[in-house]
Amino acid sequence: QVQLVESGGGLVQAGGSLRLSCAASGLTFSSYNMGWFRQAPGKEREFVAAISWRRGGSTYYRSSVKGRFTISRDNAKNMVYLQMNSLKPEDTAVYYCAADLSSSTSDYARAYDYWGQGTQVTVSS
Repeated sequence: QVQLVESGGGLVQAGGSLRLSCAASGLTFSSYNMGWFRQAPGKEREFVAAISWRRGGSTYYRSSVKGRFTISRDNAKNMVYLQMNSLKPEDTAVYYCAADLSSSTSDYARAYDYWGQGTQVTVSS
């Protein structure tokens, strides 16, 4: 049974930082592209960042988080992380970890096979 469990969310002031973690189990983690998505109230789920399963772990970001967020993975621990710096109120959302077995990374939610339950990030102004 595949499980993705996010942690690390919380309340932070604008300009602050948070590090989200996602623990994966029940899958061959090193074979999966991993992504982070978010969903704010009343809005559609949107892509945040992804990291490839391939050697070197190429990374991809939505434009609004480039230079502020960093995605990384530790295949030995079956973990993926999202370091979020210089947070803004518009980053407030539930953040989801997702796993995708495709050969290449995607920013399309439907490409992902497994999802976590989400962790709330709230950025106050």
